[in-house]
Amino acid sequence: MKLRRVVVTGLGALTPIGNTVQEYWEGLINGVSGAAPITYFDTTNFKTKFACEVKNFNVEDFIDRKEARKMDRYAQYAVVATDEAVKDAAFDFETLDKDRVGVIWGSGIGGLETFQEEVINWTNSKNTPKFNPFFIPKMIADIAGGHISIRYGFRGPNFTTVSACASSTNAMIDAFNYIRLGHADVIITGGSEAAVTIAGMGGFNALHALSTRNDSPETASRPMDKDRDGFVLGEGAGTIILEEYEHAVARGAKIYCEIGGGGMSADAHHITAPHPEGLGARNVMINCLRDAGLKPEDVDGVNMHGTSTPLGDIAESKAILEVFGEHAYTLNLNSTKSMTGHLLGAAGAIETISCILSLKHGIVPPTINHFTDDENIDPKLNFTFNTAQKRDMKVVMSNTFGFGGHNACVLIKKLEE
Repeated sequence: MKLRRVVVTGLGALTPIGNTVQEYWEGLINGVSGAAPITYFDTTNFKTKFACEVKNFNVEDFIDRKEARKMDRYAQYAVVATDEAVKDAAFDFETLDKDRVGVIWGSGIGGLETFQEEVINWTNSKNTPKFNPFFIPKMIADIAGGHISIRYGFRGPNFTTVSACASSTNAMIDAFNYIRLGHADVIITGGSEAAVTIAGMGGFNALHALSTRNDSPETASRPMDKDRDGFVLGEGAGTIILEEYEHAVARGAKIYCEIGGGGMSADAHHITAPHPEGLGARNVMINCLRDAGLKPEDVDGVNMHGTSTPLGDIAESKAILEVFGEHAYTLNLNSTKSMTGHLLGAAGAIETISCILSLKHGIVPPTINHFTDDENIDPKLNFTFNTAQKRDMKVVMSNTFGFGGHNACVLIKKLEE
């Protein structure tokens, strides 16, 4: 069968460096760090006392108070980002066939704060089973997609992908496939996460995964830098509206770009550490290029997973060199996690939005906080350190890799009429 083309017609973002797509983009190109001391709880006894929180956010500005109380923060973030994206897509709801509009969402953890609160309440109640009646529907990882579909009446395919930090990229790939195979005309996709909690910070600290640079939070996320010491936890949401090309053209939609392909792979190596030679990362990029029908030299840039962990950055850099060969030295590589922190299951969504905006504006956001080269990473690679660079790009890839060895990569390209 002939596969249908898939384009992007709407964007929404709620991030640590901007609560709208425009604010997020301005933060990116200006190299703004979203890291600061945690405000949600007392961090006195925590090894890491900072994170990239969403700022100046009042959920009641967007969602009725009674409804908001039924949602964990991760679901609230999903609804708010989606509201922006749906408005951006400018649907005519009188003519839109809602049976052909789906929601495929991604979240690595879901309602962690809700789970944490209920456990604390259970302990404080001296084992009396008094649980919030919304405990389960607030906590489950699929509920954000449920809220979105209920809010708009979208009755198409609806589910959530869970693959740790690759979750929202996997969601986008599934959405892309469902549309090009003819199962839907429009799919709301992306991801959300709200893990800046007592349990989230404590758990990642126990893994020794987080930076402990408490004296300088704004410089703590430093991908590819010799002195990187772990990632910075972030939170938020990103929504991308995917639409079948002819459907978008017929309604006169604004089209940002085309989805070229998606790739997936597994490291099959370790529950938290990447394959030391970047085997899974290499395979996922090769699979993505094959799916898109493109060659390595067709790619202009890669938004790296680039978490600022000692092992991960080296493995991904090796994989890029292996996949792209000499062409790797002509690529613009960058890690926007240096600014936003790591949004876990939502990372792929906001980073793909960054790639889409790079294509649109001809600007590559920087990898900030680079001070010292790492002798284990090829210094000839262009990581777009510290300052945004102008570049007219046609094809960009976005990498995401998750605990468990889950790898997902999506490729976007300028629309060819």
